[in-house]
Amino acid sequence: MLLLSSLFSSSSSPHSRLLLLRLHIHLRRSISSSPPPSPPPLLDLPLSHPIYTIWASNTGLGKTLVSTGLAAATLLSPFPSSDSAKFIYIKPVQTGFPSDSDSAFVFRKFSQLVLRRRPSFAVSASNHVLKASASAAEAVLGFGSEGEGELRDLGAYEERRLLGEEWAAGAASELTCKTMYAWREAISPHLAVEREGGAVPDKVLLEVLGRCLRIGSEDGRGRMDVWSVVETAGGVASPGPSGTLQCDLYRPFRLPAILVGDGRLGGISGTISAYESLKLRGYDVVAIVIEDHGLVNEVPLLSYLGNRVPVLVLPPVPQDPSDNLMEWFDKSQAVFSSLKEIMLSVYSERIQRFHDMPKRAGDIFWWPFTQHKLVPEETVTVIDSRCGENFSVHKVQNNDFIAQQFDACASWWTQGPDATLQIELARDVGYAAARFGHVMFPENVYEPALECAELLLEGVGKGWASRTFFSDNGSTAIEVALKMAFRKFSLDHGIILDSTDPNTTGKFIEVKVIALKGSYHGDTLGAMEAQAPSSYTGFLQQPWYTGKGLFLDPPTIFMCDGIWKLSLPEGVQSEKLKQEELTFQSRGEFFSKIRDGSSLAGSYSSFISQQLSAYSGLRGFGHIGALIIEPVVHGSGGMHMIDPLFQRVLVNECRSRKIPVIFDEVFTGFWRLGAESASELLCCQPDIACFAKLMTGGIIPLAATLATDAVFNAFAGDSKLKALLHGHSYTAHAMGCTAAVKSIKWFKDPQTNSNITSEGRLLRELWDAELVHQISSHPAVQRVVALGTLFALELQAEGSNVGYGSLYARSLLLKLREDGVYLRPLGNVIYLMCGPCTSPETCSQLLIKLYRRLEEFKPS
Repeated sequence: MLLLSSLFSSSSSPHSRLLLLRLHIHLRRSISSSPPPSPPPLLDLPLSHPIYTIWASNTGLGKTLVSTGLAAATLLSPFPSSDSAKFIYIKPVQTGFPSDSDSAFVFRKFSQLVLRRRPSFAVSASNHVLKASASAAEAVLGFGSEGEGELRDLGAYEERRLLGEEWAAGAASELTCKTMYAWREAISPHLAVEREGGAVPDKVLLEVLGRCLRIGSEDGRGRMDVWSVVETAGGVASPGPSGTLQCDLYRPFRLPAILVGDGRLGGISGTISAYESLKLRGYDVVAIVIEDHGLVNEVPLLSYLGNRVPVLVLPPVPQDPSDNLMEWFDKSQAVFSSLKEIMLSVYSERIQRFHDMPKRAGDIFWWPFTQHKLVPEETVTVIDSRCGENFSVHKVQNNDFIAQQFDACASWWTQGPDATLQIELARDVGYAAARFGHVMFPENVYEPALECAELLLEGVGKGWASRTFFSDNGSTAIEVALKMAFRKFSLDHGIILDSTDPNTTGKFIEVKVIALKGSYHGDTLGAMEAQAPSSYTGFLQQPWYTGKGLFLDPPTIFMCDGIWKLSLPEGVQSEKLKQEELTFQSRGEFFSKIRDGSSLAGSYSSFISQQLSAYSGLRGFGHIGALIIEPVVHGSGGMHMIDPLFQRVLVNECRSRKIPVIFDEVFTGFWRLGAESASELLCCQPDIACFAKLMTGGIIPLAATLATDAVFNAFAGDSKLKALLHGHSYTAHAMGCTAAVKSIKWFKDPQTNSNITSEGRLLRELWDAELVHQISSHPAVQRVVALGTLFALELQAEGSNVGYGSLYARSLLLKLREDGVYLRPLGNVIYLMCGPCTSPETCSQLLIKLYRRLEEFKPS
């Protein structure tokens, strides 16, 4: 350890007695191998005091001057808010070190300002440098060390304490400056890493920054005398150490931003570009600060911003290197005081909004699928933002803070983007909005719609579909599919004898569907008619409901005690079945086409034929004009996996009777079950299929109904009245089609989705097999389903604790939300849903948290 100390006396003054300067530089290397105690979640963000990020539209525009001015405005105000105010300055990434150190600059200039302004209260300042490259460490130490290419635990520390007239024991205004990572060469951080070594993964950098941000958050809620600023390196889009752009690197925290703009010639364009880059990523830009270069750049900036963001102008910075800038800081005091007040006001208003929102929402919202009497104000989740798969939610536990929660219900099964894809989608959708706005679709073509349709037909529709019909959402896609199927059935069975005759307005034929109990096809009236009676269709919900169909009870497959088991409905002959046909050691066994020749396949065929024959023999029952199924998994019906053999036999039976087949892939499509289309898992194809939700990456609503040529031709004719008279105002809107194009390509490209297997047809296994088996054997668990991005379990329950209306899982869900996992149940069924790009490691962490909470589960 190297210790340097020196003592200085201040000038004689009635307002100060002694200036004590103590400079400690501790250079150490950590030798401890034992892990530290588990910290709180590292990306949780305290809101107990204002925290801001200082950005700039380019390098060399004065970010560090602004940081120093804010520190002085906070700590050296003539009327301080307390005698123990704190200002924490954090520089995550520094290059050019040690000759160039922004934290040292803030530390040094602030100390000079203290001497110049001579406050009547005690002030202390410190500067820390945590880690440096070997080259930078050698420049400080004067000698090299082992481990070239690695970061050193430099641990440099210097402190200055000034004793004023009103010194009180333990009370002082305090400036804390920290540099987290430093490299010697004055170049972009990613180049410094390439040349000097010392790589820092984004996750590690964010974790360290999270720890630094929690300094000052322990002292109570709503402190206005504690401030933190994070100063970035270079410009808004300058790369960080890993090469990730800093505007993307720091996005998980989404700290409110101060943008240092450019007052020079050409600076208007650069400032606006930087502002737009931040806004595109969801940052709140609170103020823009520029240096006065005599060009009045603030006027066009204010005009562009529409006075939404204040623009503050600093006096010209002296160019003489020998100028200590003290007079400049004096001239700038009013600007920095105004900036501080703006930042303080925005912080206070934000906290107040967080606290007000639950009540305001409860007073005016009508939430879907929600009994408002069961949602007390304190349980309303206030979501500040989303980054990739995580919500940022406001919480209060002693202090206000922003907590990260994994969106484990995928926001009703729509979500799939990681943080990178989210930004890509935001940019592309913004481009589509700027280029197209919204344009009429019938008889028109534009690139996003055309490319989207082609990708759908080459992907989920490959080998069978030839037409794409766009609509707004999953339920309307189903309505379209039913119209298509009924027309095709009517022509094939002679119900419409002359497809060119438009005079059929008075014709009425009862047409129904064959579907499965437990399936769910949407909330619109027609879609609800195509599903069996359930909690969603009862008189309380839909008095018009009659249930226009034959609804079969399907066999289901689930895991229990580590074994996949088959549960058969009544009516399926099982006496002659072998045990190996009722239990399976792996999923591959029950998805195999080898089962098509089994005795169970024959039992299924007999069961379905008997049901169809009995149904068609009923007087006045009408025609079965379509088969509609959710392939492989029923979503809203309780996350039941249907035996794929049964669905395959059912499709074949309907085909033999010329009944059009509809696959409802609104939930199951686009890798949700591990394949781009669930038809690949069933090993059979539909005549019509519906897609939505994950199709656009979940960023905007859009749906598509795909159909064969034969279905399309059923609407061909010389009269417009024979066309498919169905459409929506925003059919094939450019923003949705653009998002779909990006998402479809992203999910299936191994370069952007590391979960795609080498063959490109399936996702790799995301859920750890041992953990899945362990959970399936838990005494609180009745069954488990794990497939693709879905993991679901049904809790052991009886009576009113079973079914969609059950609150049985409520206590378990609340505990998991405390663990950073946001869940929404289906009664006593809970599920985890990740995205196609989610890492298996993340999925394992979710399962571990779930199992731990199951161990202590006590039903509500």
